[in-house]
Amino acid sequence: MQVDKLMSAEVVSINMDDTLAHVRVLFEHHRFHHLLVVNQGELVGIISDRDLLKAISPAVGTASETSKDLAYLKKPAHQIMTRNPVCLSPKSGLLDAIKAFNRYSISCLPIINVNNKPIGILSWRDIFKFIEHNQLEKSHRKQ
Repeated sequence: MQVDKLMSAEVVSINMDDTLAHVRVLFEHHRFHHLLVVNQGELVGIISDRDLLKAISPAVGTASETSKDLAYLKKPAHQIMTRNPVCLSPKSGLLDAIKAFNRYSISCLPIINVNNKPIGILSWRDIFKFIEHNQLEKSHRKQ
């Protein structure tokens, strides 16, 4: 099975100079855990929701937040992104993805075309959903 059949093609990306405030809003309003960082459409990095939580003050959004806490939100995304993320091509196989997840201890894989432009993202959850779906189909066929 090729990863382009498993990946989420709905990719949300940001620019390197977008602020952490913008990143925070995207994570709060969407149900995903990773943002791809692009420069002129090419993938240059990735930010997880965990990266953001580590980068901002825990007081942000609480009654005890200060102007110093809010200053963290003005940082550009490129200051906290993981550069040169592990990626796969759309024709990579499922086993290639599993090996990458295990080898690099990552939770998602950007899927890029030959021009280094993101066309999808694959998470380990996508793989679990695929396995679950296949197992359910097999059990229904046996009945």
